[in-house]
Amino acid sequence: MQSRKNFSVIDTNFLFLIIALLLLSIGTWVQERQIYMGLIITEYLLILFPVILYLKVKRHNLKEFLRINSLSFKQILYIVLIVILSYPIAVFFNYLGILLLSKFGRIMPNPIPIPSDINEFLFEFFIVALTPGLCEEIMFRGMIMKSYEVYDRKKAIVLSAVLFGIFHFNFQNLLGPIFLGILFGILVSKTKSLFSSIIGHTINNTIALIIGFFSGHIQQTSEEMVLDTGMMVYGVVILGIIALLFWIIVRKLINSMPSHTNRFELIGEITETASIIRRKMSPIELIPIFIVVIIYIVLNYNVFIA
Repeated sequence: MQSRKNFSVIDTNFLFLIIALLLLSIGTWVQERQIYMGLIITEYLLILFPVILYLKVKRHNLKEFLRINSLSFKQILYIVLIVILSYPIAVFFNYLGILLLSKFGRIMPNPIPIPSDINEFLFEFFIVALTPGLCEEIMFRGMIMKSYEVYDRKKAIVLSAVLFGIFHFNFQNLLGPIFLGILFGILVSKTKSLFSSIIGHTINNTIALIIGFFSGHIQQTSEEMVLDTGMMVYGVVILGIIALLFWIIVRKLINSMPSHTNRFELIGEITETASIIRRKMSPIELIPIFIVVIIYIVLNYNVFIA
């Protein structure tokens, strides 16, 4: 069993700060020059590589720390169904954010091109759906959520989800990712397997890709997306009712979802969790997060409001 001294929240938070700075500097630079290659460089070299390097330097067993445990076929079916039904809920939260933003600033178009044929669709599936599903889940539901379990599991799920939302550095795309981050964290906690959030994240992004592909390839400009406030409020109300109905179903599915089935892996997970000394959050640990939040506010203010 790994030593508890290797669990360092402040180290994790500083790594989050470093990766965020890499994303905003090198990541932005390479994506502006070639969006697809830029996304690959961002995900694998700027996100995944530092996380794996950090865990190896800390001498963590990657399989144990990241919860690389198998899933049953029934669990996979539940995950697929839960994420599909949760998609309208995430859309509602993002639409709510757009409504609030429309009162104070401008709406920006999605920078990722919509695929025009099946070959481009498969190419974008790898870059836009599968790659973030792997790299970002290893970072957030893997490293960050696991590190934050020194506070307790529920706080770890919520805090890692909030950082996941902030990491998108986009006012328009904040509330939806936070909701999805909480959902993915619950799935990982329920199954004791990171594969559940990797699958969930990939499915969610694939749904968005499919909708874009079959939507007639409509590219909206920021001016076209500024709708009448009354219509947007009406849309939020309708989406809210739909989201509530879907959430009732999703919650029932989560509660009835088969939990971890591998007895030996489960014993190891319980033993490791029980050995963590619960404690309160230290103000010093929040310094890197505070810096990221300030950067987030300044950047988004300049893009959407100023």
